[in-house]
Amino acid sequence: MAHRRRDGPPRHRARRPGARSHRARPRAHRPRGYAVGPVLGEGAPVELLGLRFPHRIGLAAGMDKDGRGVATWGALGFGHVELGTVTASPQPGNPRPRLFRLPESRAVINRMGFNNLGVHALADRLRTAREQDLVRIPVGVSIGKSKVTPVEEAVDDYLESVAALEGLADYLAVNVSSPNTPGLRSLQDAGPLTALLTAVVRAAGGTPVLVKLAPDLTDGALDEALEVATAAGVSGVIATNTTLSRDGVAPRERTRAEAEAGGLSGAPLTLRAREVVAHVAARTELPVVGVGGIMSGADARAMLDAGASLVQLYSGLVYAGPTLVAEAAEATSRR
Repeated sequence: MAHRRRDGPPRHRARRPGARSHRARPRAHRPRGYAVGPVLGEGAPVELLGLRFPHRIGLAAGMDKDGRGVATWGALGFGHVELGTVTASPQPGNPRPRLFRLPESRAVINRMGFNNLGVHALADRLRTAREQDLVRIPVGVSIGKSKVTPVEEAVDDYLESVAALEGLADYLAVNVSSPNTPGLRSLQDAGPLTALLTAVVRAAGGTPVLVKLAPDLTDGALDEALEVATAAGVSGVIATNTTLSRDGVAPRERTRAEAEAGGLSGAPLTLRAREVVAHVAARTELPVVGVGGIMSGADARAMLDAGASLVQLYSGLVYAGPTLVAEAAEATSRR
């Protein structure tokens, strides 16, 4: 069921900087305390999912699939990091080339295909970092389906990742929306999504589980997915992943964009991602993590105003550089 505050203001007001934050249900264990290191810019702390975030800006999944930088992202100014997407089985991903810049459009096309060393390698690295007290910010892990696993066996595949990450991830993000793994997006349909989320939430125990949805879903499909997610007991929604649409690409880059398979991110996704966040936030009590086309502090603020509780960056870093973290943190801290 959705997690509702009994003693606070309505959801949308609770998410504004300076107001009390929406809280998910209590976790089975006490939230970890983080000694936050130097942050490149000022931000307002927020409590969400049973965790304390130094500010609202985080690193989206995809940048650090195997957790190699888990000890350094906080020092770069991020308020949280989402590692992965990781799969139960190690896999090389799709053949190269698989990542393309569209500089005039300020966009990126990727068809990486969940290249990663496998969940057990990530778990070992994260365990070592925690044992050495190197983790300074909340760390989520995005989990996906191994390419070798048939869609019909997806639940067991995800559950292997859940088990491997027990006690290591501050939250889990169930990725059913990448366009680069055959059949994966079919898991957003009501039947498969119900089975998957119910099983993952049960196996995760007190660890918050979020579901990451695609920007290409119709409003009706979004509503259906939200109904399923709420009934399954997830703790939040991440909106959105990359898009298969090529709308918004600069005319001179359109031909290339249409020729390359994969998910599009960056500036062409800004408005659609914001629309999805607003749609989700208006229809659920669950907190929303906004991601997609955050190219400036103003974009981050607009995502917050649309209803997001946290905001994540990825492609914006490619074009704006690391100073975008501080800019976005400051923009989302103002009353």
